[in-house]
Amino acid sequence: MPPFSSLREFITALDAAGELVRIKSEVSPDLEIAAIADQEMKSPGGGKALLFEKVRGSSMPVLVNAYGSKKRLIMALGGHPENHGKRIEELMKLSPPASPRDFLRLLPTLGEIRALFPKRKKSSYPPCQEVIHSGEAVDLSKIPVLTCWPDDGGPFVTLPCVFTKDPETGRQNVGMYRLQIYDKKTTGMHWHIHKDGSVSHAEHKRRGERMEVAVAIGTDPSITYAATAPLPHGIDEVMFAGFLRGKAVELSKCVTVDLWVPSTAEIIIEGYVEPGESRIEGPFGDHTGYYSPADPYPVFHVTAITHRRDPIYFSTVVGIPPMEDEWLGWATERIFLPLLRTNWPEVTQMHLPVEGVFHNLCLAAIRKIYPLQARRLMSGFWGAGQMSFTKIISVFDEEDMVTDPSAAAKTALNRIRIPEDLIFTEGVMDALDHSSPHPLWGGKLGIDATTKLEGEPGYGEPLPECASAPGEEEVYSKLEADVGGLLKCIIPFTDTRLTLLIMVIEKVGAGDRVKAASKAIELDGIDIAVAVEGQKNESLRLLIWRALSSIDPKRDITVKGAKAAVYATKKHGEEEGHFREWPEEVSHPAEVLKKAVEIAREAGLRRG
Repeated sequence: MPPFSSLREFITALDAAGELVRIKSEVSPDLEIAAIADQEMKSPGGGKALLFEKVRGSSMPVLVNAYGSKKRLIMALGGHPENHGKRIEELMKLSPPASPRDFLRLLPTLGEIRALFPKRKKSSYPPCQEVIHSGEAVDLSKIPVLTCWPDDGGPFVTLPCVFTKDPETGRQNVGMYRLQIYDKKTTGMHWHIHKDGSVSHAEHKRRGERMEVAVAIGTDPSITYAATAPLPHGIDEVMFAGFLRGKAVELSKCVTVDLWVPSTAEIIIEGYVEPGESRIEGPFGDHTGYYSPADPYPVFHVTAITHRRDPIYFSTVVGIPPMEDEWLGWATERIFLPLLRTNWPEVTQMHLPVEGVFHNLCLAAIRKIYPLQARRLMSGFWGAGQMSFTKIISVFDEEDMVTDPSAAAKTALNRIRIPEDLIFTEGVMDALDHSSPHPLWGGKLGIDATTKLEGEPGYGEPLPECASAPGEEEVYSKLEADVGGLLKCIIPFTDTRLTLLIMVIEKVGAGDRVKAASKAIELDGIDIAVAVEGQKNESLRLLIWRALSSIDPKRDITVKGAKAAVYATKKHGEEEGHFREWPEEVSHPAEVLKKAVEIAREAGLRRG
């Protein structure tokens, strides 16, 4: 598949492949586009890419869900992510030449690598600068930036490739940090404390220097993906994009700042961040499915907006999974597994289930050769890059199907012993994780679901027998009187050694969580009870997402003998060990959903 040099080429290919639906009805960027996109992203397989051709208040069409399926993601990256992963693995196996003959053998590979370096072109009129607005002509309101959820602090740019420069090395960095539109000339700059952009900003602030920033919107698909990728520090994201597409990215110099940006981007926003200046940004309905809180973040002052003629605004919507970012996460798993193996060669497979929103759950399979190797891996992951934010890590044998969460769950329930195979600790957390009592750090859980080797506790001992699983109705009838707000009991597997019970409850107040899960594990045949808030008709997938989002393992899991009670509910203040505000789940108003369904039907997305 030939590489795409621009977003427009990608759109043409999507159209030709039947992967694009053009919405011709007039739509509002205020909630309506997001509601239509949300329901399409939750369609089987991720639905279609959507191009909204008539957007109220703007002349620009809006593209969403372009990455939202396995097929489209493979198209975007010019091949299957696993193939890119194999190419990375081959490069990492290269050895320094030991002789002139070895050097000659390496020349083709070295030439290929050199050809992927970004190319800085000094053209006076690159496509991204066909139209230039500077000074008083700058007006962000002309861009149809989406307001995605009703309680958002305003419109947010959700797919920006943010270019900055290290003040010491002069090296450019590209990251993806959302931008809240404040007015015609300013936005928020939401870079988390752990991110490269924030580190560079801190150094500019220490020096008392203004930080120049350029934001590219609507780049070719490999660049936009690269801006999201968890690359090791110092790896050039634009070069990585060139690696993915097999062709160097062409860059052009900005008009008002000393930064270089993709020449074929649809829109470029140039400007600066002043040291020490901040403003309240948010709330925002985030990829966690909850509103991230309003907090002070740096302010981005816009000095110029440049764009192509008839530009296309490229956006996404994040919220309760599954969403478009599920497929970006899938690609990252497949591409970066070889890099993970450079530190942990025993890892044979890894999966970050979408229900865990990338940082709440990791399933890893290893080739196990020595005692406590699974625990070593957990410790390593919790101390490494973005893996350090992972809340729960479960480690399996190499033949176990970790890419199938249901199969992995059954394996764990058949193999683990409580409490021996549960490891509790504390560590850094993702800035968007709301479950821990304190920001940025909280409890962690490791689950050793590997087969025990000689020298490990439990080796050679038969696994304890457990009572057979009772029926769901039987459990409900026994708990109904004692557990206030109990709506439903779910036993996902009836043929595992340990029986898992998921209790769907309507929480009334503080303390309900303790009573619910603790009461359940008093019953014969129930080994692990998870109390989670929800409704009777909600899918198991949704309940698991909410449970994983709501637990701080060290606080919310109580082990009693060989059983465990999990309190995966909203926490009500200090009485339940929580010292900050608990966010609300995102949802659209009924009238917006009704309008979204009507527009989708008109476009052929919904029938009946």
